[in-house]
Order: sequence, then C-alpha cells, then structure tokens
Amino acid sequence: MSRRHKGRRVNGILVIDKPAGITSNGVLQQVKRLFGAAKAGHTGALDPLATGVLPLCFGEATKFSQSMLDSDKAYITTARLGIRTETADSEGAVVCERPVPALTEQDLEPVLARFRGDIEQVPSMYSALKHKGRPLYEYAREGIEIERPARPVTIYELTLLAVRETEIDLAVKCTKGTYVRNLVEDIGEVLGCGAHVSALRRILASGFSLAQAHPVAELEQMREQGASLDALLVPVDAALTMFPEVHLESGNLLSILNGQPVRISGQSLTGPVRLYGENRFVGLGEGQPEGEDTVKIVPRRLVASS
Repeated sequence: MSRRHKGRRVNGILVIDKPAGITSNGVLQQVKRLFGAAKAGHTGALDPLATGVLPLCFGEATKFSQSMLDSDKAYITTARLGIRTETADSEGAVVCERPVPALTEQDLEPVLARFRGDIEQVPSMYSALKHKGRPLYEYAREGIEIERPARPVTIYELTLLAVRETEIDLAVKCTKGTYVRNLVEDIGEVLGCGAHVSALRRILASGFSLAQAHPVAELEQMREQGASLDALLVPVDAALTMFPEVHLESGNLLSILNGQPVRISGQSLTGPVRLYGENRFVGLGEGQPEGEDTVKIVPRRLVASS
C-alpha cells in the first residue's frame, strides 16, 4: 500500500527571515504547519544564534535544494574580541580570554586582506558536517575529536563596517561551505587576542535577499486573518536564475518529459540549464556541446505538471 502524505500539495519557495534562538528545522516545521503542506525542506541550516535569509522549499521545489545549497552567501557578523569559545560563537563555553589591543581600521585592514580570496578552512567540531553518518557536533558533545581536512572556500568580500573597543562588525560574501564562525576565530588568532561570533545575520542566500524575506510572525498574523499564505510563495525557478534558459518546442519538450535527451542547433551551452515549454518551467537539464553549434540537452530534474 502506498504511503500517503499528510497535508496539501504546495509548490514554490518561501523566503523566511529566521529569528534567533530557534533551529532552522524548528522554523521549517512551524511554517510547514501554517501552510498545512505535505512536503517541505530548507536549503542549508543557520545556527540557532543566527538570523536572516532562510529559503524554504515546498513540493516540487525540494527537487532543486542542492542547486540552491551550492549558491553564494552573504552575512553581517559581529566579532567579540578577546574571548575564544568551544563553538566559536557566544553559545559555547569560554575556553580562553586574552586582552584586546587598541585597534584601528588601519590596524585591521591588513589582517582582513589575508582572508580575502581563496583560502582554506578546517571545519569546526561543532559543525553539522557528518562523519560516519553522524554530525560532528554530536561527537564534540561527547568529547570526541575527529580529524577534519581543510576545505577550500572563497571569500569574495570581507569589509570592515565598524570598530569598537572589544567588537568589530564585518560584511562577508563567500562561497558555499564557508563557516563565518571559523573565519572570525581565525581573524582573532591573527590579531593575537582571539574572537568569537556574537551576532550573525545572513543577508543573501540562493539569490534571495532580506528584502524578500518574511518574518514567521507575519505568516501567523495572515493565518489568523484568514489571508492566503500561498500568495507569499515565489516560483520554483526563481532560485535558479544563475543558469541559462532553454525554450523547447513541442517535439523536444515531449522527449525531455519522457526522460530523453534532445539536440538543439544554434546553441552553445555547457552545464545546468533551465528548461521551459508550453509557457511553464519544466525543470533543469544539462547542456553538453556537440560540435560548434549543436548542444545535447539531457534532463536532470523535472517538475510535475500542475
């Protein structure tokens, strides 16, 4: 007997402004209940301490979560100088305290310059990365240290926003997989006083900004007033605009929907492409060049027609 999902069919993406003090999954479950949705997921967890942009995928949008996870991110963070913690943020136990030197923008700029561009990070033991099927933070809570290889990341922008006696505010734009906690901790070590994240706000993820994000309280108020929450959803392909689009004629569309690749002349495309046909988004394909002016489009992720 097939398993039936509880809830109604909802398709689309909702951008939430995550509040502090709750996990990303906690927010997801709240919003999923408000929508009465059968299927939903988030696209990369924010720590309970963190706030800001958290895209949630409903229904067919969940098929593209990985593509959204692979996108660049941007943050505003406050680094508390002079104190290192177990978790590299203010939720962890203090492990070291050191005096903070008097710092100016001129003192800090050469240090920040060392962390711009391509760098390597050793993920924190308190990250959600998995080892043998378990997140690292579970091992950390048991006092077990797991060897973690350094991972390459790119810091596109690292801007000093403000300097106070024991705090600095930074704007960070980076590739996926970057841990701002690690970045702040490493900057603190170069400064010689240590540091941890005391505030973190994500301002960009999956191409969505804070201007598009909705507080959970807004959804609750709309629900109480009987307003449709579905009006807040954005289309599935709104998070995939980094990929070129291909419009399929009826014959090619039918082949793609049947899982068969098609060949298109006069195109030069490589990698992921958005596929459209009959005035709707039908999914993601992969462009594979064949000769100078022909490309083979292979279907990769297709959406069900409504």
